[in-house]
Amino acid sequence: MMKQLFNKQGRMQDGKRPFTWAKVWYQTRLNLLMIIGACMAAFGYAMFQVPNNIASGGVSGISIIVNHYVGWPVGLLYWVLNLPLLVLGFFYLGRWAFLLRTLVAVTVFSIATDFFIVYMPQWLSQYPITNDLLLSTIYGGIVGGIGGGLIYRSGGTMGGTGIIGRIIQQKTGQPLSQVYFYTDGLTIMAAGLVFGWDIALYGFLMLFLNGLASDYTLEGPSSARTATIITNKPQAIVAELMVHLHRGVSYWEVTGGFTGQTRYLVLCTITRPQVGQVKQLVAQTDPDAFVTIGVSHEAMGAGFTPMPASTPK
Repeated sequence: MMKQLFNKQGRMQDGKRPFTWAKVWYQTRLNLLMIIGACMAAFGYAMFQVPNNIASGGVSGISIIVNHYVGWPVGLLYWVLNLPLLVLGFFYLGRWAFLLRTLVAVTVFSIATDFFIVYMPQWLSQYPITNDLLLSTIYGGIVGGIGGGLIYRSGGTMGGTGIIGRIIQQKTGQPLSQVYFYTDGLTIMAAGLVFGWDIALYGFLMLFLNGLASDYTLEGPSSARTATIITNKPQAIVAELMVHLHRGVSYWEVTGGFTGQTRYLVLCTITRPQVGQVKQLVAQTDPDAFVTIGVSHEAMGAGFTPMPASTPK
């Protein structure tokens, strides 16, 4: 009777997949990563941005501006201001799957922000730890960016004007980076009117650093390189690369667009320290070869980063 409930792919006859602890553990890890990222982003926000009124765009910047006038907790303001945006995201960006993960990240960030603002002056002998706007901008951007990157890696988002940006991008087709510049730029300009243009300039710098740190956390360092070699001696070059670098190599026949001559394209993914060896080996084997070295965003598999475990079904 139990065998009749499942088909050959392990699915239940009603289309549902059987329960597995691997799937539970996978989701638990993602949730923990999102919570850690939200707490880290809140720490950078409460430690460096809020005390110095550095608004780097988005709802977090609007919260600082509103707090300046009404005195309400910035964490609470961040949560309240996100509610209408979450409704928009529900209808345009993924309904429940989007709403639940974003709501968790926004809620944890809001609670952690007000928690840090209340208790850090009691824990630290000096709060804020620096009144230097440049240091606050740099470290606020880096810490907040790392936290945001962890949230994105977990499949969540920080909500805010990013929701508006993604909706505008879908409707207009404009590049997302350009849309974000408009939405966050308006907030920073508003902060400049309220707190002074020096603060606005620091806000733009923090926005840039935040993006860099977030991308680095999300995608990792680029330590791999791709060597592309055009040669008449493919087998000799392949042999040299495999023997001396212990890397897999592929090659195939290509035709020059200008000369019409048939040559061979050799492709090899290497690590950054091996770039010099590749140049030397190719120069020794075929001085007439044409070589380009490109930056590979990420390399996974044998000899590089292990392939990530597949999402449990």
